[in-house]
Amino acid sequence: MRDTLQDTLRIAGREMRSRLIVGTGKYKSFQENARALEASGADMVTVAVRRVNLDRSKESLLDFIDPKKYILLPNTAGCYTADEAVRTAHLGREVGLSSWVKLEVIGDQATLYPDIQATLEATRILVKDGFTVLAYTSDDIVFAKRLVDAGAAAVMPLGAPIGSGLGMQNEANLRILREMITGVPLILDAGVGTASDAAIAMELGYDAVLMNTGIAAAQEPVLMAEAMKHAVIAGRMAYRAGRMPKKLYATASSPLEGVVR
Repeated sequence: MRDTLQDTLRIAGREMRSRLIVGTGKYKSFQENARALEASGADMVTVAVRRVNLDRSKESLLDFIDPKKYILLPNTAGCYTADEAVRTAHLGREVGLSSWVKLEVIGDQATLYPDIQATLEATRILVKDGFTVLAYTSDDIVFAKRLVDAGAAAVMPLGAPIGSGLGMQNEANLRILREMITGVPLILDAGVGTASDAAIAMELGYDAVLMNTGIAAAQEPVLMAEAMKHAVIAGRMAYRAGRMPKKLYATASSPLEGVVR
């Protein structure tokens, strides 16, 4: 058990105990969001810069997130160009949120699919400007490698469209990414609908899972947050343990060798 506790997530030299990263949208209230965050056991929480009341003149989500307990990860949700994402990231840093950013540049309004070329462009600019960039992208191995070369601190491929809850729809590509991308964490982002989806991502060898709707849109978000916590832990432990080989035919659990007849 002690070894499991020491199995920390490291991003850009920063250590986190939890490999679950959670978002803060779509909850019924700030209070429910805070309870779900607590139940998830997460150390890092994403906050959409464009959707938070930054002047703090009225009640804000930030009033319910203890910066001493949680690492704030501002994100550029809602941005459709590289320039827009860069400006949003700078705004988040200027108001004191963080110099870390989950970079998200959307290329299509209907599917919310990432614009990978714009993401790469924005990554280069933000890294040069001193940001720690965690880049949301597709499962394209070529662009994933280019993001690493551009200085991204983590690559975050989608498992299915944002908010769809479909689970891993591209498992083969995600496996290839896991084999080909080294040196930075791979974080599954988007598509998780239930605990088994999170466990599968971790069993594939992903370093962490980021989710929002899978928890927020559940009938009981706080309970689902706890389920996701355990799923990520179980999936990570199973990956480290190494699953048994798959076989076409049965193998007796109790071997017959040595049995007296």
